[in-house]
Amino acid sequence: MGVAAILTYSDRHVDAHLLGKIMLARFLALPLRSVHRLLVQTEAAIGPVGLAQCVSAGRLPGVLVDEAPTQMGAAHLASALVKVINVGEKLHLVYLRESSVREYRFDEDRLRQLIAQSPCPAAIATVVRKLRLINTRNRLTHALVTASVQLQHAYVASGDIMRLVPLTQETVSAHLRTDPTLSVVADAGRVSRLTRTLSIALSSQQVVSLGTLLPKPRKIYQNYVDYIIREERNRLICGELRKPLSDNDIVSILMHKYGANVLRRTVASIRQDLGIPDCRSRYQRMDYLVATAGFSTLVPLNAQTLRNVVPPSAGVYEIRAREPASSARPDAGGWQAEATGQIRSGIIYIGSSIDLRKRLGEHLRGNSDNMLLHELIVEGAARVRFCLVSEAGRAVERRLYNVFCDTFGSPPTCNRMSP
Repeated sequence: MGVAAILTYSDRHVDAHLLGKIMLARFLALPLRSVHRLLVQTEAAIGPVGLAQCVSAGRLPGVLVDEAPTQMGAAHLASALVKVINVGEKLHLVYLRESSVREYRFDEDRLRQLIAQSPCPAAIATVVRKLRLINTRNRLTHALVTASVQLQHAYVASGDIMRLVPLTQETVSAHLRTDPTLSVVADAGRVSRLTRTLSIALSSQQVVSLGTLLPKPRKIYQNYVDYIIREERNRLICGELRKPLSDNDIVSILMHKYGANVLRRTVASIRQDLGIPDCRSRYQRMDYLVATAGFSTLVPLNAQTLRNVVPPSAGVYEIRAREPASSARPDAGGWQAEATGQIRSGIIYIGSSIDLRKRLGEHLRGNSDNMLLHELIVEGAARVRFCLVSEAGRAVERRLYNVFCDTFGSPPTCNRMSP
């Protein structure tokens, strides 16, 4: 449903108060570009309907707006709402669009007179309704972003994901409802709709979704487990560990180092979510484990991930998906063969590019001249992880490909030739 349909929807059988809530809920879920387009169209209609003497446009009190937004780059401007600037120990929010901080002030007496005397009161009411919706969204958005950044100050200031703390939408909603200056009801449903589409740019220029600042406890545990496994790799290389950590070992570390009381089966479930094999399988894949020590965590291979997570930089990458049964290759017999199949964890392609975002987008759209790879990606559940490189990516890809073949006995399913 488009913007116009959302804001002109009416049903005589729906209570007016309920209808207003429905329209606001849909308006909060709109992406930034749609809101900006609506604002431009609505401001252009203020004069023709005679509202110029009743409405004045300004900014939300106390906000900062970037006067030179092009410095952030077009890719960042397409997705980010604000950028965070560190000044000493304080964090300042700088909005990247004037439309995100617009606030309209009404002369209510003049407005009532205008509507009463106008031959087309419905047209005036439509414009006023849109202006009030923009006010409500901008006020709630500003309050939500400000509260989220304050409550996750340590993470936002450092960019260190290990400094995130559990912060659910219900918690933020309760926090906002204690704000006497916020006239909008900040229930969890409205918070949820805003977090789906909004992103912020950290001082490092990294763009993260607003939902990143509102992680549930399980997401925090995922970060811990991922970090522990990464440290395991370094400890194995340095000789501090003789074999990979078991799930019980991880449970013990979570309790003693992070004070997190997590069940063993929860750790096992989190490992599967992160694409991490069990300790027995990791022991068998230590060569490839060492070769991929600097890779990112697994993320879904979709348009949103490419836009918000994958940078347009040089690097190597690994794609995982469900392998067809016909692609299984004969490996060593016995437990070793079974373990090797588990270890591969659906790794179907290893590649490199001078622009990871562009190349992975080509794979996703089927423009990379590798139809088998595209078919497996389209089937769903495809995930990718990557590592940025400063040297020739082709050489790094070749080394990684060779280590994979040495570790697993055969190349990935969709690599048709050696790099």
